[in-house]
Amino acid sequence: MSVLVVGSIALDTIETPYGKVEDALGGSAVYFSLAAGLLGDVRLVGVVGEDFPRQYMDVLAGRRIHTAGLEVSSGKTFRWTGAYRGGMNDAETLAVELNVFGTYDPRIPAAYADTEYVFLANGSPRIQRRVREQMPRAAMVVCDTMNLWIDTARPELVKLLAEVDAVVLNDQETRMLTSCHRLVEAGRRILDMGPKFVVIKKGEHGSLLVARDETFALPAFPTAEVKDPTGAGDSFAGGMMGYLADTRDHSPAGLKRAMACGTVVASLAVEGFGTKALETCARADLDSRYARFKEMLRL
Repeated sequence: MSVLVVGSIALDTIETPYGKVEDALGGSAVYFSLAAGLLGDVRLVGVVGEDFPRQYMDVLAGRRIHTAGLEVSSGKTFRWTGAYRGGMNDAETLAVELNVFGTYDPRIPAAYADTEYVFLANGSPRIQRRVREQMPRAAMVVCDTMNLWIDTARPELVKLLAEVDAVVLNDQETRMLTSCHRLVEAGRRILDMGPKFVVIKKGEHGSLLVARDETFALPAFPTAEVKDPTGAGDSFAGGMMGYLADTRDHSPAGLKRAMACGTVVASLAVEGFGTKALETCARADLDSRYARFKEMLRL
């Protein structure tokens, strides 16, 4: 079963205490696609400029990622420059150049219209809603968001939340959206806006599921090889959605296992700079670490 993702495709310049890379393959839709591609086919919708390197196209094509929805537009590719200091808990954004992504209006290819699992990666809620309108037959639509949109486009974001099945966001964004410090209560307030379930990412402290009849906390996978946290949240979402599309199990137990899969994929992603770890990761690596994670969680 395929997963469709719409979001940013970028050239990233990243600096951490472990080194620096320039013009690396990045963007929310790319991290998501590489993660979900470990479990099944991915349909990628996005835009790049004429400067997007050919070898990055080859990377995508070689990882079960279909690019018929990838538009090459006149101009430059979206660029992000960021740095991580100390414990690398948060990125310091040093520069953002939207370029062709700034005026992008996604059009879903007709061949993708039957996709049942859709992820609206972080972006303008107005654009996310336009994509949602183009996918009326989807079985599950999940969105991401960030503090920028909560602050500047809240009315449109609230409309979006009423039109999706779930939302994935971090703990700070959850508190900002709901004006509630207690995460379980904040998650329930988001449920009142329309989604069937909410997944709250807490970085190295794991994640939290809040659904109508279920609340579940999951720890992070303990890894000592964190080199670059960029894209960890998008990789988590990709692993989670890839699992749901692969199993078609939306039960509370299925959601928990999907979150565990997302947690494991994110732990693999952070072990290399940019997308390098995901580019070389195999399904066997995911399965092996997932089995270890399940064993760790046994009480």
